[in-house]
Amino acid sequence: MKVLCTTAHLTSEPSASGRGFYSLLVLAAMTLCMTAPAAFADDNLYAKNYQAQNQGNLHSLQASPEPELLSGNRRDDDNITMLEDGYDLMGFSGFEAGEVPPAQALDHGRAIQADKILVYVKKAGNASPSSKMEVIKEAIKKGQSLTEKDVAAQPGKYRYYATFWAKLPPPVLGVHVIKLVPRPSSPAGEEPETAPSAEGVRVIAVIHGSAAEQAGLLRGDHLLSINQEKVNDAATLSSLVRRYKGSRVTMNIQRKTEPLALQVTL
Repeated sequence: MKVLCTTAHLTSEPSASGRGFYSLLVLAAMTLCMTAPAAFADDNLYAKNYQAQNQGNLHSLQASPEPELLSGNRRDDDNITMLEDGYDLMGFSGFEAGEVPPAQALDHGRAIQADKILVYVKKAGNASPSSKMEVIKEAIKKGQSLTEKDVAAQPGKYRYYATFWAKLPPPVLGVHVIKLVPRPSSPAGEEPETAPSAEGVRVIAVIHGSAAEQAGLLRGDHLLSINQEKVNDAATLSSLVRRYKGSRVTMNIQRKTEPLALQVTL
């Protein structure tokens, strides 16, 4: 047997992005120590359940990164914040188990060269102590007998989910987009789409400090064209950005129902 320890730095201050959506994962104290068998690496549940999300062999720009372990809050909001901070998703792990030490997430993050790891943990399965006490009280009230199994404490079970992120090089434009498919029609009683999603691509995140942010592009905008050349999908956008790199271009967008033209230097 060997003892594995890792140190987490306690902080109550918001992250550098100022969004404050996550805090350092801290378990009761600043130093986390645990006892584990020598085969710990072979039993890493984060590694066993890892699914790569990025097909481009994405990894940290650092040669030997030391991942930062963070406690996630709301997955969708956290994902957008990470994209806006200049990170891209490498992959994720999800599983249900008993108590799993956070060092497993760190070890896998080091193995795949991640810069940041967001971990989400929720209680799953077994009855809580309070509900167990209600069962005992009800049995006493009714004069029922209880077995040892009825009153025994059950081992905790948790749902774990972790996302692994790598910092991207400085972007040329600095947006993440998706192509939306319009609904055939709006059901009775529902408002129609506020923007024609069949045209262009929707901006889901604008990287802080990027040319796109400086030009005034916002999350939720529809990017329709660059220099009058239509942007039909993410691949077309990437091609146009590469072609016009170093030039000043006009981006035609639609913000809700308002058409706008933004100038940006790539």
